[in-house]
Formats: sequence, structure tokens, C-alpha cells
Amino acid sequence: MSSSRRVRVVYCIDSFAIGGTELNAVRTVEALDPDRFELSVVHLQTHGPLHARYENHGVRMTHFPIANLYSPRTMAQGVRLARHLRAWGVDIVHTHDIYTNIFAVPWVRMLGRCSIIASRRWWYEAPRPALVTANRWSYRLADRILANSSGVAGLLNREESVPPQKIVEIPNFLSESAFESVAEAKRAAQRRAWGLPDGAFVIGIVARLSPVKNHALLFRVMAQLDQRFHLMVIGEGPCRNELEGLARQLRIGSRVHFAGEVVSSCNLHQFLDVSVLCSSSEGFPNSVIEAMAAARAVVATPVGGVTDAVTDGVTGLLVPVDDPAPIAGALRMLEADPMLRTRLGEASREAVRLKFHQSIVIEKLSTLYERLANRHKINIGTY
Repeated sequence: MSSSRRVRVVYCIDSFAIGGTELNAVRTVEALDPDRFELSVVHLQTHGPLHARYENHGVRMTHFPIANLYSPRTMAQGVRLARHLRAWGVDIVHTHDIYTNIFAVPWVRMLGRCSIIASRRWWYEAPRPALVTANRWSYRLADRILANSSGVAGLLNREESVPPQKIVEIPNFLSESAFESVAEAKRAAQRRAWGLPDGAFVIGIVARLSPVKNHALLFRVMAQLDQRFHLMVIGEGPCRNELEGLARQLRIGSRVHFAGEVVSSCNLHQFLDVSVLCSSSEGFPNSVIEAMAAARAVVATPVGGVTDAVTDGVTGLLVPVDDPAPIAGALRMLEADPMLRTRLGEASREAVRLKFHQSIVIEKLSTLYERLANRHKINIGTY
């Protein structure tokens, strides 16, 4: 095999659902230079709206059904994975979440004959303590651990005892399309389609409806705000019924609008006046940098990688975790001061373009892949 061939990279993902990790993975596949990299995807679950994006990009996908990470059947799938990688002559395996870290990394290390990148893209919300312990072993076996924020990189070093030289910080990123604006007529039409009245001041949250995103806090904030304020909830998840009930209980149902999961080619934050993310935990939030790219003022809690993106008072407003009063105060201030909203929005868009634009982040990742691929070839002999 020629030493000049493209670097072969396999992405291991859990699902094709819409989430920060999943979106970042498919965006990366779409952004990597096809003249430098040949990619395929290994996945544990089969369904989800992002599946079509991989298909449209012509990516080869292979399903490895895993019902239980520790069953004999899973062991058989691990052996199958290693054989699949060796047959394709893979240079790098890149796992993206805790489940694929635990499933793939040990088998790749034992039988796969390639370089391994594991990932940590979350803060503290691992589902079970046993998974945390198993995941630490995957870090020991991997060649590099990718962290998507400086805060997560610090956790890997302090709490997971990963040596600094194994940690690579590569944040989430945005393509140029995230910075593009729709015409005002289209913006007004979309707001009306969502049931928002003309003249409303629209607060929005674009996030999965899960407890860690703390939508309930934002609902309590809405109960403190007057009738001019409407809340646009974009996303789907297990808390939907609970949140609909809370809106009725707080008597804000007429001012809270659930859009569900929205798949769109345009940046959804541009249809809002202010974007809020009041999570109790974050690795690195796509939602925040998307809002910044849309030049929207951002109100967010300073958790995880949020502070990598938002500078308080410069590119957004940071508020305490789980305290509705400061959020309500920030929103009233932004509603009353259009010039402040414009200043924060313009500064945040420029900051995101300089630090989180696709062209910058993808080149850093590409360099990492090529360096590890070259090391792999030296270790086993040039093809």
C-alpha cells in the first residue's frame, strides 16, 4: 500500500440523535478534507435524524449492535470491530462518547493495530459510576484524549489522572453557514409560524429537553416576566411532558412555545431576540456558540466550557446556576436596551469567528490525525 494514500479514520459514535456530541461528529466528517482523509463510521444505534447527513456525504457506516456493554455478545462485537479495522487498514480510531470509549478502545488496543483517540465531551453527567471507572481504563489505553474545552481538559488531568501530554484540547466549531442571516421577511414568517405574536420579545433556548439543561429554571424566570416576554423552546427530550405541565402550573402556557426538534440548514438563534442556556453542567455547548455566531446576546450559566466562549459583559452575560432572579434581571435589561443587545451580539460573533470557526479548528484536528497516523506507520512499518 502506498505511503502517500489518504489517512484512514474511523469514527465510533453511539447514535444519530441530535445532540452536541453527535452534531460535532457529523460536522467534522463533512468538514475534513477528502483529499487528506478517508472516513468511515462505526455506530452502536441505527436510527436518528443525523443518519441522512452521513449518507448524503457518502460515508460508509457499519452497525455494531450493543445491548449491554459487558455481555458475551458485546465481546463478540468487539472482536468483529477489531477485524473490521484491520481488514480496512485503519490508521486512527476516534471514539466520541463514554459508550464508544468503553466498547471500542480496549478491543482496538488489543487487536486493532492503529492509533486511538478517545474523547471527553461532558462535564460531570456520566450516567452511572461503573461507567466512569470503565471509562478511565479507556483513557489509559488511548494514545490521546480529546477534550472539547479547557475546563474539560482540566478535569481529565485533575480527576481522571490523565497526563497533560495525552490531552488535546479541540473545541466544537461552526461552519461559515452559521454566520449567515436570513432576510427579515423570512425571520418574521418563521416567528409567526411558531405562534409568536408580532412585537413579542423572544427569549429562546435551543437544547435537548433533559434535566441537565435546567429548562425548569427558565420557566420559573418566565413567571417573573411580564406579557411582552415569550419563550421559544427548541429541542426534544425526556422532560417534554414535565415541562409542559410546569408551564401550565406557572400559568405561562400562552407565552411558552414548544417547537420540538427542528432540523434546519440555517442558524435557529437568529429567529430569537436573546438566547439563554441555564444548564447545571456542560462540556462545551454548541448552542452558545451558535447564538453568538447569529449575533444574539447570550445569557448563560458559567459551567464547563461556557466560559471558554462567553466573557461576561463583553460577549454575553453570565448568571449564577439555579437562581432565577439574576436571569430575570439580565433579560429585563436586555429587553430595555437594544444597543446593549447589539453590542454584545456583534462582539460575540467576532469572537466566535476568531476562535471557533471551522477553518481554524479543523486544521488543528487534521494535524493531530496526520501526526498520529505517521507515528502508527513508523511503529508497524511503512505500508
